[in-house]
Amino acid sequence: MPWFLETAKIKTDTETFIKLEGVDSIEVAKPLIQKEVWLKAADFEKHVAKNAVISFIGYTINDNGKELGTIEEIIEQPHQILCRLHIQEKEVLIPLHEETLVKADTKTKTLHVTLPDGLLDIYLA
Repeated sequence: MPWFLETAKIKTDTETFIKLEGVDSIEVAKPLIQKEVWLKAADFEKHVAKNAVISFIGYTINDNGKELGTIEEIIEQPHQILCRLHIQEKEVLIPLHEETLVKADTKTKTLHVTLPDGLLDIYLA
């Protein structure tokens, strides 16, 4: 059953508090706690922090000048962030951290990275 988003407030990098229209009591909210939420792209763009890692979905990954593909999913793990994309019809996970991320260009929606030698070979060989 769909609800409409009233407000959203980021708590941490991995948690966001949301207020749904019509969910006005603890009793109504309890069954919804810790559930996945699907948002329309327009609602997501309106409420997500501009520097939140999840906002990189849809960005293009560029490794040393070579366009690799478009980020389809961000996977946040305790010690690293992975970008899931497809290259040559194969799923590839690209790590994002201080050693790989060179620049995030919000105007062109491009992440410039320098990947470790052989990383792509693991997926594409």
